[in-house]
Amino acid sequence: MKQWLKHIANIGLAGFLVLSFIACSSGQKKVESPNSNISFNFILDNNQPKYTANYADEMVLDTSQLGVVRDGINFSKHVRLESVSGSNMITDNYTLLHGKQKAISYKANEKVYHLLHKSGHPIDIIVRVSNDGIGFRYHFLGDSDKTHHITKEHTSFNFLEQSRAWLQPLANVNTGFAQTNPSYEEHYKQNISVGTPAPDSAGWAYPALFKSNNTWVVISETGMDGTYPATRLQQESTNGNYSIGFPQEGEQFPGKALDPQSNLPWTTPWRMVSIGGLETITESTLGTDLANPAVEMDTSWIKAGGASWSWAKLKDPSVNYEDQKRFIDYAADMGWEYTLVDVNWDQNIGYNRMAELADYAESKDVGLFLWYNSSGSWNETEYTPKSALLSHEDRVDEFSRLQEMGIAGIKVDFFAGDGQSMMQYYIDVFEDAADHELLVNTHGTTLPRGWHRTYPNLMTMESIKGFEFITFEQVNADRAANHNAMLPFTRNLYSPMDYTPMSPTPLFNVERKTTKAHEIALPVLFTSGVQHYAETAQRINDIIPAVKDFIKTIPVAWDEMEFVEGSPGKEVVIARRAGDNWFIAGINGEQTTKELILDLSFISKQLTGDLIRDGYEELEYQAGEITPSASVPVAMKANGGFVMYFRSE
Repeated sequence: MKQWLKHIANIGLAGFLVLSFIACSSGQKKVESPNSNISFNFILDNNQPKYTANYADEMVLDTSQLGVVRDGINFSKHVRLESVSGSNMITDNYTLLHGKQKAISYKANEKVYHLLHKSGHPIDIIVRVSNDGIGFRYHFLGDSDKTHHITKEHTSFNFLEQSRAWLQPLANVNTGFAQTNPSYEEHYKQNISVGTPAPDSAGWAYPALFKSNNTWVVISETGMDGTYPATRLQQESTNGNYSIGFPQEGEQFPGKALDPQSNLPWTTPWRMVSIGGLETITESTLGTDLANPAVEMDTSWIKAGGASWSWAKLKDPSVNYEDQKRFIDYAADMGWEYTLVDVNWDQNIGYNRMAELADYAESKDVGLFLWYNSSGSWNETEYTPKSALLSHEDRVDEFSRLQEMGIAGIKVDFFAGDGQSMMQYYIDVFEDAADHELLVNTHGTTLPRGWHRTYPNLMTMESIKGFEFITFEQVNADRAANHNAMLPFTRNLYSPMDYTPMSPTPLFNVERKTTKAHEIALPVLFTSGVQHYAETAQRINDIIPAVKDFIKTIPVAWDEMEFVEGSPGKEVVIARRAGDNWFIAGINGEQTTKELILDLSFISKQLTGDLIRDGYEELEYQAGEITPSASVPVAMKANGGFVMYFRSE
């Protein structure tokens, strides 16, 4: 009997080994996209977890590292592959209240690689591959209240030597105006060799754009839940091998966590790699596809819209009762939903008169956003209200007061950076604001990283060298056209961006170098849950009436988008649909005239097309003269642009 049981056990062991071999064979280590164009190829090289990525049978990422160091255990080496899950089809259908697309369907193939470190501690690597890219993250099993620490992440993205890069440098902590960096407000380094070091030790920001042979690649992250800092690419990337970096000391909430720490179970954010043609990555929704689903909340009070904003061109002196009343009238005239009241309103207007102003705005069907300084002690800013939102109790008191006053939303400025506790601070603000039916806009801020899906009351975040910088220095105005032509391929790919666009009339202290049509195109080209228009109430009537009427029609929430044509920093043409109407916006990022032939055959020929373009001196508005087809000619002046509007009569 014992001999028979021993025989059965041997058969079982042999069967287990065969099954293990099958599960871990090279074919099972690959995850492919549903259309088989993209593959993530897991490698265990001398007990070190690595991967490569292919597109259309061509390598786009060479052998790259995986793993983290947690509690002194280096999971990037000395591991064995215990098993690989079967391929699991992930499907998700969700709706966004604003952004490039309303209704989104996501499909991906998923596998989980179960690894065991020689110390006996397990780590899982979860991989999803969709038709527009790859997402992967680390998961630690367990059920423990003990605080665990990750001190290094070894994840890397190893590009082929001939690849090119379009990257935004991150500024070092506590530099810049009143020591408010990093705020994702640098100009992009464009078409540089991979491996070029970042200017500062802070490294490179996401989204990071690359071209590997004929394939475009975007690296970013999403799925932030407060248990991990926001990361970046490290300053040094020898031979094009880019590694994940953590924030710098000082980028945390004072006295709280900088680097990642959590109890178990613990799942890290998604490392995200969009892969494909320029059309694929520009239309990609991977940043929200992989983001955490929306928290449960009533969203009936959340409304995307346009906003008037005095500070953009008139600065601090405009934050007074009478000017803000005029800007409320301006918003009402334009059909915009909001007016933003900026810095020092608590001193210049006060809470009592602000309540009166809110009542006046409500009578005009306009909601008010009020500015706040997020800062505690982490920078030298003095604008007020300051330090009013630092604790949950502070926020409940302040938000209750705003809710009673009838305020629609808050703009919170001057965050410290990307440390884990600062990321949690953002989430706390979003959640407490939602409890009091307040919309949120943040400036001096990190990248949204899919948060507008998870927290629907988050309408927009700055995280860009936007319009205000043009008003500060001529050098920014000189570079504006090229900079603007970068943003649909990078910063504004996945997340709302509060650039505060559109100033077709003269600026007061610098010479604008973009054309009027370029400026009119920006609020169509750039997406933001609240679009803060930079043009003033005084100057809006200097625009020809037909163009002013067109501006009134520009939506903020879009149903669909199509990439039409473009090249990063050179030119870009994007089409957006709202209902049955299509808006096509194009800008020229270079100082040469361009003649384009656009394929607009995706638009119904039953629609009538208007065209706004640069004339000899003024804007030209051509009504009903454009017919959508596969060959629509359009010219753009140097630093110029255009807008087409196709609508049913």
